[in-house]
Formats: sequence, C-alpha cells, structure tokens
Amino acid sequence: MKRAARIGALLGLALLVILAVRSDLPGIARTLESGGWNLLWLVPYRTLFYALYAVGWVILLHPVDPQHRAGFPYVLWATMVRDAVDRLLPVASVGGSVVGVRLLRWRGLAAPPVAASVIIEIVLTLIVVYLFIALGLILMVELSAAGFANRSTYGRLLVPFLLSLPVPAATLLMLRYGSVAERLHKLLGPWLGDSVRVEDAAALDAELRASLRRVRNMTLAGALQLLAFASGGFEIWFALRLFGHPVSAPSALVLESLIQAVRHLAFVVPGGIGVQEAGFVLFGQALGIDADLALAVSMAKRMREIACGIPVLISWQWAEGVRLQRQMRFRSGQSRS
Repeated sequence: MKRAARIGALLGLALLVILAVRSDLPGIARTLESGGWNLLWLVPYRTLFYALYAVGWVILLHPVDPQHRAGFPYVLWATMVRDAVDRLLPVASVGGSVVGVRLLRWRGLAAPPVAASVIIEIVLTLIVVYLFIALGLILMVELSAAGFANRSTYGRLLVPFLLSLPVPAATLLMLRYGSVAERLHKLLGPWLGDSVRVEDAAALDAELRASLRRVRNMTLAGALQLLAFASGGFEIWFALRLFGHPVSAPSALVLESLIQAVRHLAFVVPGGIGVQEAGFVLFGQALGIDADLALAVSMAKRMREIACGIPVLISWQWAEGVRLQRQMRFRSGQSRS
C-alpha cells in the first residue's frame, strides 16, 4: 500500500501540474478572492459531515460498547482524525482507518470488534457512494432534459456505473461467507510472521459476520453516511454563489456525487490530489461551469480540508505524545520497584 500510495501521489501530482499549466492561475486567484472571508464558513459547516459519520460509527459500535467508553465526542474527534489523515498525509485512503482503530483501542475496546466496525463502515461507504452516484445520475437526467447538463456525459457515466454495480454486493458476500481475514492471514502469514495470530483473524471474521447480521444498525449508519455525502453538495453550491456563478441545488449535488465517485475510485491517490481537480474540470464543464471556475471551487474545498485537518492532526500528535510520556513514566516506575 505504501508503494501504491507513492505511485498514486506521483500520478496525481503530475495531473495537477498539467491542469495548473493549462489554467489561468491569476484568474483562479481572483475568483477565490471574490469569495472573500465568507469562504471560511465552510470550515464550521464541515462539522455536520463529521457528526453524521460519527453518529453512524457510534451506532455500529454500540453492541460491543454498551457502556459507551468511546462516547460521541471522542468518536467525533476520532472521525475527524481519520479524515485528516486520509486527506492531508501521504497515505492511501485506508491509512485513516488504521489510525481510527488505534484511537478506539485507547478506550479499552478490543481490536476485533473495533476493526470490524471500521471495515463495515468502509463497505457501507462503498454502497452509499453508489447510491449517491445513482442519485446524481437521476438528477442529471432531469437537468439534461431541461438543457442544464450535457446528455452525452450522462451516457458515458451510466455504462461504467452499471458494469461496476456487482462490486458492493460481492464485497458484502465475501465478508459474510468468505472468512476473508483468515484467508488473508494464510496468504500473508509467511511475511507477517507472528505479528498477527490466526486466532485474531478468526475473531475478526466472527465480528464481521455478527456486524452484518445487525441490519438495522447498518441501515441507520448508511443513511447517516448518505446525508453526510449530500451535505457536501452545499459546499459547491455556496462557493459558486460566492464566486458569482450560482447553480441550482440539483446541479451541486450532481457535481458532488461525481467528484466523490472519482475520489473513491482513485483511493490509492493520497487526498485525491489531482484527481479531484480533474473531476471538477471534467464534470463541471458538463454542467456549464468553465474549467477555471471549477478549479477555484476545488481549491476552496482544499483550503477547507487544510483548515479543518491541520488542527486535528496537531491534537492527535499531542495525544500520542501524552500517551507515550505516560507509558514511559509507568515503565520507569516499574523498573524502580
């Protein structure tokens, strides 16, 4: 994954450089300047996205954490750290999930159920992305009929969407019946050595199967994720309004759904760098948004990611430092005794 992330980062940077060379950078800067300080409202608004995801995670954790050792405020912070790691650090999009498991372990929760909740959440995100794309395509049909979107773009998007529909269903079936963790342990055992025991893999498979039987919890968490994704459409609507190019709410939702699609497809590219920008240019033009304006919207989202992510990453590193100091003092006390 590290090698894939490095390759993805290089390809994403190359794509970003190409877009920058072909764009009117001073014009993009003027567009961002026209938005002014009002763009900062995107930072507190993002809390809604994190809160919806955190509530869903709490719901998935409830059967294994009835005492709420990891309460909503803590899970909200862990959710923000996961997102910041995925978006700002040079890791593939699974890096934040690994950190999320570590943070929940700090609250005394066992590794298998926490890891299972994160895996289930990732699978739900995959399903929700498909539902969100389907919503975007339906809205694009209406926009195309009204003359606000390019009909040919809809046709090019529909075919790969339909062909890839079996992916989420196959993923669920493998987790439910495939003993995926045990099979991966057998495959990677010679390289992992004793670092991961077969008992841990079996426990993880058992937790995954138990989680998949909790249909109500999964449905609630998935619905909250869908609302979280839809909330991202407001960021596009708000930014374009500030930039003097207002669009309808359906147009903003269509654009957000397609951007989320390309970012999740290119999950090995850290932060979707270059991929997000190319998606804004490509799909923005289909909705009547010129390339420079689309890049300005993407830059507004990037600035929001930085403004939200850096303080969270600092808080995470501070927490890691405090925990390390406590462990060192504890070991020092044991050695003296």
